[in-house]
Amino acid sequence: LAEAVDDRLALWAADCGFDDEEIAKMRKAGFGRLVMLGHPDCDDPDQLLIGAQLNAAWWAADDYYADDSALGAVPELLPPRLLLAMTAMDEPPPAGEFTPPLDQAIADERVLVALRSATTYRARRATPAQVQRVCYSTFAMFVSWTAYAAWRHTNQYPPAWKYLAARQHDSFYTSMTLIDVIGRYELTSNLFYDPRVRHAAFQAGTVSVLANDLFSVAKDLEDAQPPCNMVLQIAADRKCSIDEAREITINLHNDLVRDFKGRHEELLPVSSPELQRFMRGLRSWMGGSFEWHNTNPRYKRGAKQP
Repeated sequence: LAEAVDDRLALWAADCGFDDEEIAKMRKAGFGRLVMLGHPDCDDPDQLLIGAQLNAAWWAADDYYADDSALGAVPELLPPRLLLAMTAMDEPPPAGEFTPPLDQAIADERVLVALRSATTYRARRATPAQVQRVCYSTFAMFVSWTAYAAWRHTNQYPPAWKYLAARQHDSFYTSMTLIDVIGRYELTSNLFYDPRVRHAAFQAGTVSVLANDLFSVAKDLEDAQPPCNMVLQIAADRKCSIDEAREITINLHNDLVRDFKGRHEELLPVSSPELQRFMRGLRSWMGGSFEWHNTNPRYKRGAKQP
């Protein structure tokens, strides 16, 4: 199933303008496996392609615009690039003679083409509310990216608490907003944004992103100018070893998992089949994401398991 998704993803990436080497790297990343593991209630590769396309497009934007200077990421250029990324995902109405140059700028940039194409594909299989939900969670994520860029550019890295505040809006929560879309149902907006549900979803996203930080420690330490990472921020704050900071992060990860479990149990009496399915979907995404990180070559040099 993962291979079937990746086959479709490779064809899509070629249509977006990525070259053969980039497509090979995309295959190696295993986005098909990520969405297969994260959405066990779906065995339709065309439906899973919604998540594969968006996750691949988000990762491409992160690598090419925010994270990897070897791929052209420049901190000073990140905000205007993200402005166009937002426009690619949430197209504004025509504005006369000023619209064609905007459309051309998007068409000339493969990352922007990927974001627009993935959003269009999702829109054919989702309600307008679901489409906008994903857009706005993405735009909140982009705000955190600009903070990271400023920290790296000024070499003034944040304390762990400030980094975590940014990370909670830049987490796998964005990917998790697709749970009901891929599952072919809709959690109503009033339930999706209910503070109890939103906090549980934020915790699930943060749990997964802390695992990402843990698995990324060794890779990040090899960077001459390391990106922000919860383990590294704790080590800097407390003047402790990486191993000690790792243990603190693991304990935080596990505390959040237990807290999520408690929130899930509190919501069990709510008589909404869609909510109960969505909550199970959050749990599945945490487990699937952990398995994906734990078996992905990109993170093989990472940390001890939380």
